[in-house]
Amino acid sequence: MINLALVGVGKMGMSHYAILSAHPEIEITAICDNATFLTSTFNKQTGVKVYKDHKKMFNECELNAVVISTPNSTHFEIANMALEKGIHVFVEKPLCLDPKESLQLSELAKKNKLVSQVGYHNRFIGTFQEMRRLIKAGAIGDIYHIEGKAYGQVVTKPKPGMTWRSKKSEGGGCLHDYACHVLDLMSFVSETPETVKSAQLQSIFSSDIEDAVYATLSYKSGATGYLEANWSDESVRKMSTTITVYGKNGKIITDRQEIRVYLKPKQTFESFEEGWTSRYITELQKPVNFYLRGEEYSAQLDQFIDAILGKDVDVDSSFVNAAETDIIIDEISKLGKA
Repeated sequence: MINLALVGVGKMGMSHYAILSAHPEIEITAICDNATFLTSTFNKQTGVKVYKDHKKMFNECELNAVVISTPNSTHFEIANMALEKGIHVFVEKPLCLDPKESLQLSELAKKNKLVSQVGYHNRFIGTFQEMRRLIKAGAIGDIYHIEGKAYGQVVTKPKPGMTWRSKKSEGGGCLHDYACHVLDLMSFVSETPETVKSAQLQSIFSSDIEDAVYATLSYKSGATGYLEANWSDESVRKMSTTITVYGKNGKIITDRQEIRVYLKPKQTFESFEEGWTSRYITELQKPVNFYLRGEEYSAQLDQFIDAILGKDVDVDSSFVNAAETDIIIDEISKLGKA
């Protein structure tokens, strides 16, 4: 059994708790949160040890792993302490607001031979996994352009109060907390951008953070890229993410529900004929140990656990991958302010 603790039991922390408590290889040893109502309820209903201070928890509990779901600005301190104590770490995205800290955590996890993972759950959606497979297999030939777009209605009016998500120093804004998903997916299905050519950060309703991000990218292969993310778009019911990749032999358009492949005349690949072919999530998503919200949320934690147990798996969203994304985010942030 893996003795695991959770730091932060808000929306994502509660989701992780539900998934992990159903896993046959997990024993939830402790939770840590500064909300007394939450921790007292957890203790009363489950008997799990509760803490307000993660330092005290790490010092008192024998832990193999920790899941961190706290404000973005706190990730480094908590993850660093866990890694120094030999604890495997899963942390919600982004890894850190400062890419230097992300690289430091990546090196520490590698040095101590610990499993590290960041919660970029879109990597575990069947349609995006199939997109990656097809691109890597050369289905549409050499890639020359990659587009990533995300829209949602997170901030749709001025808010008098400020939560950590609406503070640049704590949440990072649309770029760190929303567009990061798109950047990570673009790297996952194709390659990591080499440079950021231009960027614009736009505040729509917020005062301290941006609500929309626009950036052009370039790749070592010679491909170009475009990123667009807007979390103040009321025209969508919930977050909508689409990745489009253009190749010399066709293109692929993918979202959570569907992958659409276009092959030029006389081009075929496996069962894909020339013209348009669609595949849907229902035929592509792999089963998981426990379903909650979406298979991807369970799949990422299943992989984290399998890696800790020494099973032959590659962690799809390690600290190494997340640090690369954080470096690009930092470049966009700097150019967007210029």
